[in-house]
Amino acid sequence: MSKNGGIIGVSDHGGWAVLVTVARDGTLLDRRRVELVGEGLPKLPHHREGQGLPLDAAVELVERVRVSAERHAVLALDAVTTAVPRILGVALRKCPQLPPTIAERIKDYRAQNNADWVMYRKALASAAEAQGWPVHWYDAKKVLGAAGQVLRVENFDAHFVRVRRAIGPPWNKDHKLAMAAAIVTASAVAE
Repeated sequence: MSKNGGIIGVSDHGGWAVLVTVARDGTLLDRRRVELVGEGLPKLPHHREGQGLPLDAAVELVERVRVSAERHAVLALDAVTTAVPRILGVALRKCPQLPPTIAERIKDYRAQNNADWVMYRKALASAAEAQGWPVHWYDAKKVLGAAGQVLRVENFDAHFVRVRRAIGPPWNKDHKLAMAAAIVTASAVAE
């Protein structure tokens, strides 16, 4: 455990996410996979389940999933603070712009393909902000290279393989992305 705290990097998916917390020097403090939606609720209501419903029922379904996601995001971040009591911020993947209403997102093909991921990211951002933690948005296409620069390693992939060997499974591309985001963010956060 670090007295100086850590940054939580997030790699999210439809209904779940990998959270990797690192210290300012890149040391791994915590890692976990968390569910972001309650049992019995669909994970992709904009893109999948809402598409077969009348619009008003689809909007109501998305709202139920959103409320569940917000509750689960709070629980997930609270669990991290058990392992790392001092959190300095959270790094989340940037969100694309979407139409302002749920109904518009359900009807727009491009939006429905992104809206569920954005919903989960916003739930995590809201939970972090409620804790008083700053939220940092990262570009998934650039963060691996940026992490290598921060750590001053020529090959972040090789560095990541060494970390994976040292700590064991589970450790995959989601952990790598979340760790890279946390490392880049930690380097930019002032105490």
